[in-house]
Amino acid sequence: MAYVQIESDDRMEEGPQSLQFQSFLSTDARAASPLGNVGSNAARGYIPDSGASRSSGFWTLEYYQPYFDVDTKTVLRRCYTTLLPTSSSYLSAHLTPAADLYGPFWTLTTLIFALFVFSSLASSIAAYLSSGGSSPSTAEIEYDFGLLSTAVAIVYAYGLGVPVLLWLALRYMGVGEWSVVEAISVWGYGQFVWIPVTLLCVIPVSLVRWILVGVGFLVSGYFVGANVYPILATADAKPVRLVIVLLGLLHAGIALCFKILFFSYYAVKQEGPSDPLPVSLRL
Repeated sequence: MAYVQIESDDRMEEGPQSLQFQSFLSTDARAASPLGNVGSNAARGYIPDSGASRSSGFWTLEYYQPYFDVDTKTVLRRCYTTLLPTSSSYLSAHLTPAADLYGPFWTLTTLIFALFVFSSLASSIAAYLSSGGSSPSTAEIEYDFGLLSTAVAIVYAYGLGVPVLLWLALRYMGVGEWSVVEAISVWGYGQFVWIPVTLLCVIPVSLVRWILVGVGFLVSGYFVGANVYPILATADAKPVRLVIVLLGLLHAGIALCFKILFFSYYAVKQEGPSDPLPVSLRL
């Protein structure tokens, strides 16, 4: 057996760049393996995630999926904290690490069905009281299913359309301190107070209903104003801050719509103090 002396090659000390690795897997096996290209990709500074982080267009469901990835406990906490006035911003205190669309969607949808169901219940109570305490016939109780479509139009237009339009207007005026998802999240969670208000408005006392609607207007209005005005205050043009006045008037109009369209049922026999609403506006 012959031995050949091999001199040391200094090129082995140049580093890992001079090393070459060969895969003995077939081309099909490398393509089927999720880590088949890790070696070449790692040299470029990244490792593929099998398409999990690929960007999707806004017209696809994958684009909106992260905004609905929230647990029930978080949604409930974000709902009831809207009833507690705090000095801190709702965006930074509760919508962290990110705002969601799941909670606002179900808050607005629940409000729609609450308006229709409790409004129909208030109508039944008014018919019962008008009959003198006896059971009214089915002909005396008429359920207006048109109120359901009215509730859908009003609630979704205010809870979704207004924040989107406001965000677009602020972007046009150069005020980009929040995203459209954060705007919808603030508006959607801000309407949560109307759900218990609609439940209590089945009480057949008109003055009590007005007080409840007023409380709902103040609580939800304060919540929206406290979170929107700091955004408006960042604008260079001072008149932009007057947008909060327009939003307040719009919010008052929504409160009146809830009272007049859904909870203006009256018994023939007056219950409680007289209603300040003119007779011509009563249902």
